[in-house]
Amino acid sequence: MLLLFGSLFFFILLGIPVAFSIGAASAIYVLLDPSLSEAIAVQQLVSGVNSFTFLAIPFFIFAGNLMNSGGITHRIFDFAVVCIGHIRGGLAHVNVASSVIFSGMSGAAVADAGGLGASTIRAMRSKGYGERVSIGITAASSIIGPIIPPSMAIIVYAIASSQSIERLFAAGIIPGLLMAASLVIVIYVFSDRLQCPKEKKANRKEICKAFVRAFPSLLAPVIILGGIFSGVFSPTESAVIACVYAIILSIFYKEFSYKSFKASVKNSLVTSVQVLLIVAAANFFAWILTSKQVPQITAEWVLSTTDNFLLILLVLNILLLVVGLFMETVAAINLLVPIIFPVLTVGFGMDPIQLGIIVVLNLIIGTLTPPFGTVLFVLSSVSNTPVEKVTKYTATFIPPLLIVLLLVNLLPSLTLWLPDVLFGN
Repeated sequence: MLLLFGSLFFFILLGIPVAFSIGAASAIYVLLDPSLSEAIAVQQLVSGVNSFTFLAIPFFIFAGNLMNSGGITHRIFDFAVVCIGHIRGGLAHVNVASSVIFSGMSGAAVADAGGLGASTIRAMRSKGYGERVSIGITAASSIIGPIIPPSMAIIVYAIASSQSIERLFAAGIIPGLLMAASLVIVIYVFSDRLQCPKEKKANRKEICKAFVRAFPSLLAPVIILGGIFSGVFSPTESAVIACVYAIILSIFYKEFSYKSFKASVKNSLVTSVQVLLIVAAANFFAWILTSKQVPQITAEWVLSTTDNFLLILLVLNILLLVVGLFMETVAAINLLVPIIFPVLTVGFGMDPIQLGIIVVLNLIIGTLTPPFGTVLFVLSSVSNTPVEKVTKYTATFIPPLLIVLLLVNLLPSLTLWLPDVLFGN
């Protein structure tokens, strides 16, 4: 185990991509351990992505890119501006509201930061907002995407833990809205210190015009989530429907072009391959852990050390936050869930749905932190700002997100109430 984990972190520190680091460490272990079959190892590598449910990931990524290139996200942003742009802290509130709406269509923080984030930062700069609030709130609000359904990270956790995707999707809605509310409160209370300019209030005619213009776009999350929770179609089918609807809207808005469609396909392919390579390698890694009974040994050791559930919960959150600093979310879920799942659910009776939201929320906060925070690098690119400054601006808005994380840990009803209402106890 020292060789397995030691070689993994050694490869990561060398700067080798996470998927290849995991795969190389696993391959070395299998070659040196005669009790493990190379043929079965290859089968595990392939079976890691041989799942119908995983088809949802590339399609949701594709849907997000189509919405960014087809003018859909811009109309959502414009509608939010006329509705709440006049409130104290105007465009900063719009930033959060737009992320909440867009999260119901893409489910990826990078898609939010790269597409919607570019528009919001540009708009806030043109209205005189400082870099701290324009970049910082864009980064913080973008991670609402992986919590409010549909969510790529939640799909990965559901498969890794054999849990219901629908229940996990429902469990993320209230924590996601709490994240948005916490950011809105910070903006409102500290708007003077953040030097947020005041906006003119839109009249009824302007609101109606913006609503009509954005109405087809606003229907997208209603169709996607309504179809999933009503049982009309599965999460995987909803991802395909999201892509088709995005193409139809792009054509309707007359912003569809072969060039933009080709770019969306290319970007989606690259991102999907990166994600699914990580999933395949992580499944290979998890097979080794399972064959050596590492989850069971870990659970027995933890239970023999302490029976204090709150202490274990504290250690779990610290571990996940630290891992989130260095490892991509999908890889971390696939590597850690097989180990921590039996400890928390079997050993302490924790609900696996609540555990899933805690895991995802911890790890996506890690995307806002150096040295490997993906959201930081995306925003650095779209805003032409050094990563160091993006990190500094984002730090202002991390405390309210940590407060929401604490509430999710201590109040199970925040994650379990809505799934029980929709799908039964």
